[in-house]
Amino acid sequence: MQFFPAALQNLADQFARLPGIGGKTAQRLAFHVLSLPLEEAEEFSAAILEAKRQVHTCPRCQNLTDRELCPICDDPARDQGLICVVAEARDVIAMERAREFRGVYHVLHGVISPLNHVTQDDIRIKELLQRVGQGNVREVIMATNPDTEGEATAMYISRLLRPMEVKVTRLAYGVPVGSQLEYADEVTLSRALEGRQEM
Repeated sequence: MQFFPAALQNLADQFARLPGIGGKTAQRLAFHVLSLPLEEAEEFSAAILEAKRQVHTCPRCQNLTDRELCPICDDPARDQGLICVVAEARDVIAMERAREFRGVYHVLHGVISPLNHVTQDDIRIKELLQRVGQGNVREVIMATNPDTEGEATAMYISRLLRPMEVKVTRLAYGVPVGSQLEYADEVTLSRALEGRQEM
């Protein structure tokens, strides 16, 4: 028995395809969209189509942009010899919020994950190797997440970069500011000890 009109069910099904959206949340979103005035619903759908048509990957760093090069690659003040490798475009935003990094980025658009059928050929490793192979890069900072897939991806890329005579580093990990040692896990404490600095 069908509880909703087919068009409403289809809208909920489309929302449910988004990552992190379950069936109930998809239904709430669908009902919310239906409650919008027609003009706002048209603006919403137009924004989706406009983003899909205009946003593409930067040919240099693979970040998302609506220009020929992304603003970071196009900035002459950025250090082009220092590349920070991240898994997703949203990681660039997180790094930029810190306002400490003045190099450029390379976005992989995923990590190697055999369980999810994602191999090294499915992410943007080849583009990184071509970039480093041009010879102007001094250091590559691996900034993938400190989970199994992120670590495996970082190790795989560092092995590929080793023959290119470029320095490969990894972000330091440790105890988060504001937390307590008693709640830190063994791996975090081990990494914190390895990355300790002189005071």
